[in-house]
Amino acid sequence: MKTKKIVCLTLIIVIFGLISVYSSSHIWALYKYDDSLYYIKRQTLFACLGILAMFVTSRIDYHLYKKYYKLILVICFLLLILVLIPGLGVVRGGSRSWFHFGVFALQPSELFKIGIIIYTAVYIEKHYYQMKKLKYSFPVLGIMGLGFLLIMLQPDFGSGVVMACSIIVMIIVSPFPFIYFVGLGIIGIFGIVIMILSAPYRMERILSFLNPFQDPLGSGFQAIQALYAIGPGGLLGVGFDQSIQKHFYLPEPQTDFIFAIVAEEFGFIGGVLLILLYVTLFKTVLKVSQNAPDLFGGFLMVGIISMIGIQTLINLGVVVGLFPVTGETL
Repeated sequence: MKTKKIVCLTLIIVIFGLISVYSSSHIWALYKYDDSLYYIKRQTLFACLGILAMFVTSRIDYHLYKKYYKLILVICFLLLILVLIPGLGVVRGGSRSWFHFGVFALQPSELFKIGIIIYTAVYIEKHYYQMKKLKYSFPVLGIMGLGFLLIMLQPDFGSGVVMACSIIVMIIVSPFPFIYFVGLGIIGIFGIVIMILSAPYRMERILSFLNPFQDPLGSGFQAIQALYAIGPGGLLGVGFDQSIQKHFYLPEPQTDFIFAIVAEEFGFIGGVLLILLYVTLFKTVLKVSQNAPDLFGGFLMVGIISMIGIQTLINLGVVVGLFPVTGETL
């Protein structure tokens, strides 16, 4: 029953996403490609492929991933290395993090997120009771750190954070003592501070986050325009397809800041209902994970849903001004 609920919630979010992509993108698409349906046609195609893939993979015994977890992880690492090579990896948005294959692109960091979740689920199952000792977390943290380093070389700070946080959640769910987690968290915070200070554009984002109006036409522009979209939405919104901000005020509104257009058109109630859909999906998956046939299955579910949940949380936090701009999609 809960499996059907997960599928239904996923499909509802996807359908609402398609509606939102159409509304937020058709003005920009007409200007840029002379085709108002450009983005929605692509999004619909990939949504259909995604739904097909969902049903195909749901027929695969997940223990197959456990059998080949080393091979999966090696391939993911290989792709992370290859994408850094000029000529193979393509630069988009300032990051060399994509492979281009004609009409579609592949981002290795997204595959790595899945690969390391599978590896961590296998490792924790094998060392479940030993995870009470700090040293047994080192192999997972080492693999995570190496992957994070390769992702940062692209650089793609947002994807690295999502990946690392989802693995940390899996470790927390294990018998890992909380006091160790606090210590590792402090070390992680120092590392993030060093990375921010070492890259001027990251420091610029932090400063624009603290006060976006200090550079309203530069680093603070998107954050300000997103708030200008959310504000007029009020309780019930201005109505479907009636957004003002998508008329070239909010740059590329169909991507990272699409929730701002949702809040403008559907208001506070519409935004809250969408968030509740996500929260219900996360809670349902976590409940199912508690009744998984084995530890591997349970931790696999925890890892995947935490990855989606953390990315959702970061995106929404950026749009409403709680987090610095990271470039993570909803």
